[in-house]
Amino acid sequence: MMSAKEWECGRMVLLFGIFGTSFVIALSGALMPGPVLTVTISESSRRGFWAGPLIIVGHSVLELALIIMLLLGLGPYLRKDIAFGVIGLSGALILIWMALSMFRSIPSLKFNMEPPVQATGNLVWAGMLMSLANPYRFIWWATIGLAYIVYAMKFGAVGVIAFFVGHISADFAWYSVVSLAISKGRGFITDRLYKGITAVCASALVVFGGWFGFMGIQKFISALVI
Repeated sequence: MMSAKEWECGRMVLLFGIFGTSFVIALSGALMPGPVLTVTISESSRRGFWAGPLIIVGHSVLELALIIMLLLGLGPYLRKDIAFGVIGLSGALILIWMALSMFRSIPSLKFNMEPPVQATGNLVWAGMLMSLANPYRFIWWATIGLAYIVYAMKFGAVGVIAFFVGHISADFAWYSVVSLAISKGRGFITDRLYKGITAVCASALVVFGGWFGFMGIQKFISALVI
């Protein structure tokens, strides 16, 4: 029979296991290209290293809200075709709006070495918007994320906290690396190159928006047929 100390040590090992596996799973998702990565690259070239971490602050707020929603029992509803359709089309509109705004700004863009005073608020908001614009994130949370949360809840609130901290640490780690790599190139980024980077990022958002919109329409049709 285990002593109280042995039981507590075993519990701590399992909690560290939740943190570690959550980190690895989240990192595998963060490495895949998407709206958040696209905006991080674009903003880091103009605003420097802190663009990445600040964008992930906004991203974290939305992730936390999703976990709360799942804990309240909304997981099954997010898996429905109609929910995916609404999320997909809304995300498509947000991405295309962001892309058009970027395209309109290209002619007058200058590679400013100093970020504007209001950069922090805008970057956090951008992180929330880009996360909200990706319907697959909601589906991930309603399936893989929900299953992991159910397991983590066996350890109470501390288990869910270990899961969330591990998950979001992976995002902070990866996007900080990306932001640092991009910002270190500020010495040789010209206005022309900066405009090119912005155009590529805006084009990527259009592609993501088109794909999400297409998938959203498909899910809407599927829901109506059923």
